[in-house]
Amino acid sequence: MSGVVKRIALYGGSFDPVHTGHTSVARNLSELFALDEVLFIPAHVAPHKRDRKVTPALQRYAMLALATQNEPRFRVSSIELDAPERPYTVETLGRLQETLGREARLFFVMGADSWTEIRTWREWERVLEMAEHIVVTRPGYELDASHVTEAVRERIVDVRGATRETVERELAREEGRKIYLTDAVELDVSATAIREAVRKGAASEMLERFVAPEVADFIRKYRLYRNTHETESFEAGSQDEARG
Repeated sequence: MSGVVKRIALYGGSFDPVHTGHTSVARNLSELFALDEVLFIPAHVAPHKRDRKVTPALQRYAMLALATQNEPRFRVSSIELDAPERPYTVETLGRLQETLGREARLFFVMGADSWTEIRTWREWERVLEMAEHIVVTRPGYELDASHVTEAVRERIVDVRGATRETVERELAREEGRKIYLTDAVELDVSATAIREAVRKGAASEMLERFVAPEVADFIRKYRLYRNTHETESFEAGSQDEARG
C-alpha cells in the first residue's frame, strides 16, 4: 500500500430501510469520482432523529449487508453502532482518520437536506475541514450556499453534469479539501415512503421497485414497519429499540 492512496466515500445515514436510491447514488459516485470503496455507515440513532422511533440498529445493519453483498466496492461499517455514546459526525470522522490513516482520501457524502442544515451539526466547520465532501442533489435542484461562511463557499466545486474526466481534473488540483456538488440522484424514493407503504399493507409494488429482493424478504420475514409501535425483535433483548 506504500504510496497508494485509496479514495473512500463515507456514506452515513439511518438506512431505515436501505433502498435502491441509496445504492444507485453509491454506484454513480463510484464511477464519477473513481472511488475504490464506498463505506456505508448506519447511525445508531442520528442526533436529529432522536424524537423518532428507528428500527433496531442490528436490523438496519443486516439490511445494508444484504443490499451490498454483491457489490465489491461497497462495505458496511459498524463504527457508529459500536459507540452509541458518540453519535456525532465530527467524532466518527476523527475515528476514521485514525484507523484509515494516510492511506485514504476520504469523501463524506451528504444529501441536499443535510447540506441545508449543516450549521446545526456539532462543530460543523470542523466537520467540513476533516474530509472532502460530496453533496448529492437531484438534477435541476437549486442548491443554496448562502448559509455557510465565505471561506466555505470558496471551497465549493460544482461538478453537476460533469464527466468523469472533468471531475478527475478537479480532484487532481491540490488546493485543500473541497466540497463537490453533484447531481448523482436518479431515483425519487424515500425510506419514509417505503415504511409508510408497508405500514398500510400496500408494500408489494414499493418493495419490488425500490428495495433489493434480499432486503424485501428480510422486511417481510421480520415484519418490519407493520406497526409503528411494535416490531418483531431481531436483537437479543432489543434494548436499542427505543433509541434506534
